[in-house]
Amino acid sequence: MMGTMEGSPRSGLSSPEAKLGMRVEDLWDIMEPQLSPTEKLNACFESIPVSAFPPAPSNQVIEIKSDASLGEAVQILAQHKILSAPVVDVDAPEDASWIDRYIGIVEFAGIVFWLLCQSEPPSPRSPSSATALAAATNGVNAEFEFLGPESAASTNGNFFEALTSSDFYKNTKVRDISGSFRWAPFLALQTSNSFLTMLLLLSKYKMKSIPVVDLGEGKIENIITQSAVIHMLAECAGLQWFESWGTKRLSELGLPVMTPNHLIKVHEDEPVLQAFKLMRKKRIGGIPVIEKGSSRAVGNISLRDVQFLLTAPEIYHDYRSITAKNFLTAVRSYLEKNHENCPLLTGMITCKRDHTMKELIQLLDSEKVHRIYVVDNDGNLEGVITLRDIISKLVHEPRGYFGDFFDGVLPLPQNSRV
Repeated sequence: MMGTMEGSPRSGLSSPEAKLGMRVEDLWDIMEPQLSPTEKLNACFESIPVSAFPPAPSNQVIEIKSDASLGEAVQILAQHKILSAPVVDVDAPEDASWIDRYIGIVEFAGIVFWLLCQSEPPSPRSPSSATALAAATNGVNAEFEFLGPESAASTNGNFFEALTSSDFYKNTKVRDISGSFRWAPFLALQTSNSFLTMLLLLSKYKMKSIPVVDLGEGKIENIITQSAVIHMLAECAGLQWFESWGTKRLSELGLPVMTPNHLIKVHEDEPVLQAFKLMRKKRIGGIPVIEKGSSRAVGNISLRDVQFLLTAPEIYHDYRSITAKNFLTAVRSYLEKNHENCPLLTGMITCKRDHTMKELIQLLDSEKVHRIYVVDNDGNLEGVITLRDIISKLVHEPRGYFGDFFDGVLPLPQNSRV
């Protein structure tokens, strides 16, 4: 079933996020009148430290110990409904700095990539072990280049069930797949860094989440995600600064950025592993599944859905190969049977070009999805809008803003903008 642009309830202004929005409102009111609305927002966000960003509802940063098995790590991620978590070194001294306390970040997609790397026979196309290790802790930059169409098509549910019940899966520790491929375990913000820095990293610099560290304690204080920022914006409905920006139509803001000709998609009869491979290769978080012989979408698969290959491999027993269509069917049946709420049950979330940014934000927040597809009156795909696209329309990067911010934090791959 496809979700459409229906009205969503307006939030109150008593939540931590709304109070933060009112702080922006107070700054907005005293800004120089000659500033443009965009310049005002930039100045407001530059004046607020990330320490003011509300923590997750549980008020707890989920961490995974370095001696946890891959199976345990998968269960922790699934239980808390998160895509990734920082890995804390169990051998680090109590007074260790954050760089020495953590060894990286592990995620569903990275674990799957690493497991598939180990299960594939060596070949000239296979990545080196160093690349595999890096991919496991930094999944967004890895590519399933080792997995060709033939092997993807022949992989069935029994493969993943055998894999997750193997001693190899049960005995491999998280630290075994976390290589020293970075100068630091991950890119983090200090509590004194500004909202503007955080928003730019989540949009222009394509980070999905950012740990905020307390240098004194040497620990992670908060992890700010793209979704958390969108929730904050949804809670600010009714405030002057938000309404002046949020009431603009998508077409006025130049959205969608991605046009139909450049939309990355997969057909329903293609292997689902090819869909994940394509997402990795193109560095995108989700992909529409297109009905055979048309330009209409029948569903969406995202990188977070890779968890079902590990947490519920038994659901693919009835399928000789796991196509994108079979994947959607099997997972939806499993979720309905177990009464679990998941975006895969909702199906495609769509909108039209004449909807407002406010409507878009409220829908994305209520449905807990990371992208929305723009369709015409006949339901044909016209583009996609992601959380990153929305945040990027909120702020802009001043010339020379980051300076030497990235120096000594991350190595600089040749194909990286950072």
